[in-house]
Amino acid sequence: MTTPAHVAIIMDGNGRWAKARGLPRLAGHRAGVEALRQSVKTASRLGIEWLTVYAFSSENWSRPPSEVSDLLGLLKLFIRRDLAELHRSGVRVRVIGERDDLQPDIRLLLEEAESLTAGNGALNLVIAFNYGGRDEIVRAMRKIAADVEAGRTSSASITPQTVSEALDTNGIPDPDLVIRTSGEMRLSNFLLWQAAYSELIFLPCLWPDFTPEQFEEALRQFSVRERRFGGRNERDVVSSSA
Repeated sequence: MTTPAHVAIIMDGNGRWAKARGLPRLAGHRAGVEALRQSVKTASRLGIEWLTVYAFSSENWSRPPSEVSDLLGLLKLFIRRDLAELHRSGVRVRVIGERDDLQPDIRLLLEEAESLTAGNGALNLVIAFNYGGRDEIVRAMRKIAADVEAGRTSSASITPQTVSEALDTNGIPDPDLVIRTSGEMRLSNFLLWQAAYSELIFLPCLWPDFTPEQFEEALRQFSVRERRFGGRNERDVVSSSA
């Protein structure tokens, strides 16, 4: 079975999971954190090099203040409780997303997670926090425009590589596979540039119900996909020349 080097996950369905059980949404988010813990362990066990998770989108701020507070509290709890274990396991934590407007305690917590684990190499865990694909691209365009205005580059020399290097994910390979739970079939502003040639797998299960077995099944589905990156496979070439 071909193991993807980079898997990205849209962790969707916490609220519906809680509602189906007559529980508050916070209970769903807490169950989602446990599913995240298990997924990190599974990714490490299966030899995946990069795991990116959509933890908090730039649009999530529009949710009720109480839910936003709960989500931020769970992020703090996850990092404070799990960071030592992640570090011991050799996991490197990286964070993508806009940080300038974050509360100082949140920003410092994210920076601490990155600095503590910077030397690790067993698994790269990328946390997309206060992240939106369009926002990321806009910020990248501003960086490039500033370089053009300052004479450090020219508009004629801008390439796709130039854009990639200006994104939050600079130095991170594009995802081979994007998984979304909950049955929804859209990217929801997640890694829009980077997922151009990613394989997409949409699962019906809600995120808190995402098990290691379902993770492995998604990888099995990926292993039988034929990735062409805009080209043709050998069968197509033979057929067209026959």
